[in-house]
Amino acid sequence: MEKEENKTTIDNQEIKEQLDDNKTDQPEDKEIKKEKDKEEKSPEEKITELEDKLARTFAEMENQRRRFEKEKIDAFEYGGYSFAKEALNLIDNLERSKNILENDEKLKNTEALKKTLDHFDIIYKDIISIFSKNNITPIESINKKLDPNLHQAMMEIEDDNKEPGTIIQEIQKGFMLKDRLLRPSLVGVAKKTTLKNEKNEENKQNLEDK
Repeated sequence: MEKEENKTTIDNQEIKEQLDDNKTDQPEDKEIKKEKDKEEKSPEEKITELEDKLARTFAEMENQRRRFEKEKIDAFEYGGYSFAKEALNLIDNLERSKNILENDEKLKNTEALKKTLDHFDIIYKDIISIFSKNNITPIESINKKLDPNLHQAMMEIEDDNKEPGTIIQEIQKGFMLKDRLLRPSLVGVAKKTTLKNEKNEENKQNLEDK
């Protein structure tokens, strides 16, 4: 009986020792250990870190202030951009109406047509004047070199009297709002006559020589 009690006591003691060993072997919480192992920063290091954070904050505030300033200027300078672009329809419709009247066979060479076209010209000049006062200006195109930033070539027209790429026809007038493009001018540009015509002339000359 004593032997069994002694055995039980030994077994209980072994279990207790194993539990204590397991408890000792358990890893500490990583964050707690990290905090314990972390060295305390010196006052100089803390001041340097704070100065760096302050410098970054001030830089971000300055960048934000500049963005707001630019947006305010753009809103003041170009706030009417959409309205200006829509207003160009007045010019387009006026020119279309004028072309329709000019090509009307019944009205050609009549006094009524002449007076109507004169009134159209007055209205056109008034609109351009109003546009100019609001910094909306037409783009010069005829006899200018094609500029992809201002012009859009719609066709090429054979013309040996003009340098290739020179604008010789304006299909639709373009406009600027200050230094911004409202819309490009739609134009026709000059190009040299095709080699086909030159070959025909050369063949013709060869036949004559024979």
